[in-house]
Amino acid sequence: MSRVGNKPIKIPDGVKVVVEGRSISASGSLGRLELKIPLRLEVEMAEGTVLVRRNSETKRVRSLHGLYARLINNMVVGVSRGFEKRLTLVGVGFRAQMEGKELVLQIGFSHPVRFSPPEGVEITVETPQSIVVKGCDRQAVGEAAAKIRRFYPPEPYKGKGIRYRDEYVRKKAGKAVA
Repeated sequence: MSRVGNKPIKIPDGVKVVVEGRSISASGSLGRLELKIPLRLEVEMAEGTVLVRRNSETKRVRSLHGLYARLINNMVVGVSRGFEKRLTLVGVGFRAQMEGKELVLQIGFSHPVRFSPPEGVEITVETPQSIVVKGCDRQAVGEAAAKIRRFYPPEPYKGKGIRYRDEYVRKKAGKAVA
């Protein structure tokens, strides 16, 4: 029995959730998100909460039950509070800046690396070594942050690279001097 799928999802003030057939949409101050629901699941609205129910007890449907409950919860949280990922640039001369809506990274290459954020994702540079990726879609925010990190992932010898703010990079010893 899914404990996650059976939890009711509370809808905060300022968020409007609409269920139309096999799709559910949530709209709030930060935007609008929509999700298609599989055939074996049903979404019910009741007194400021959303409930996800399943029609079958097969293994696949049970796994989808908890997944879609959390996806709907992420939609509600996203349109009300939003999500953000923070990245840090570690390295001598590593810096980031914004040129219009485009992120420009100086990360030790012979050329600047440019990154245009996808639709619905906003990137800000707090300091030249600190980047904040924000948006209402949790998956899009995480994917954009991962793409930025992929330009220069942290390396294990000096720790240089782009890392998440709370990420710990375990360093290796390197070559032993004889």
